[in-house]
Amino acid sequence: MARKGYVYILTNKNHTVFYTGITSNLPQRMEQHKTGLFKKSFSHRYNVTELVYYEVIDVVADAIAREKQIKAGSRQKKIDLIKALNSEWKDLS
Repeated sequence: MARKGYVYILTNKNHTVFYTGITSNLPQRMEQHKTGLFKKSFSHRYNVTELVYYEVIDVVADAIAREKQIKAGSRQKKIDLIKALNSEWKDLS
């Protein structure tokens, strides 16, 4: 059975910065973001630790394609995705 992929969007507390990522283990990846495991990473530098959007995709290759699609979209498209799933911008982690 193929592994599932998670495509996710993180933001900072003021919702001024977005980070789009992909993982096969969302809880573990969120722990890495929140603890700042990778000190030189974009998410650590900009304190992007709030999970505001995610999708579960059955095939990792499809998840990679979806991540690229989201990253290529405008800031407004990311905001629209977040609002559709999480209108209150709660931290879903």
